[in-house]
Amino acid sequence: MAPALMTGMSVAPAPAMSSHPTRREFCAHAVSLVSIGALLPGCGGSPTSPSGAPALAVVNATASAGAIALTIDATSPLATVGAAALVQTASGNFLVSRPAQDTFTALTAVCTHEACTVTGFQSPVFVCPCHGSEFTTAGAVARGPASAPLRQFATRFAGNVLTITIA
Repeated sequence: MAPALMTGMSVAPAPAMSSHPTRREFCAHAVSLVSIGALLPGCGGSPTSPSGAPALAVVNATASAGAIALTIDATSPLATVGAAALVQTASGNFLVSRPAQDTFTALTAVCTHEACTVTGFQSPVFVCPCHGSEFTTAGAVARGPASAPLRQFATRFAGNVLTITIA
């Protein structure tokens, strides 16, 4: 026992700190860890996340007077039937596919689930990298979690020039 200052009384030493948490501390930490674990799937660990869908080729273009004009030649990622590309403009991003020799489809690249940019293509579907939604080349939902189709835009192909009307 340590002597008390100026009173002549003795005081019991403070109890030694235990390295083991109390039951209350243990439960509080366990609840915190379970809460963090529940949040992790929202950070990309979702079971519906895509499994290695290849990234689309990217084509940079300019929109003018409500339209995008793309030259489709032998070097274009859209040169062959079955091909697809992500067309980026200041007016937005578009998914373009070529289902037939003279036929192209153009869709918004904004996923209808949580507005992520759709960047994957695993023929014949576009794949959203955020939660794995899949869309046909016509824009229909092939697999959720998205429930609404992608917006489609009119296209015209003449003289190796693809025109996408966006206005």
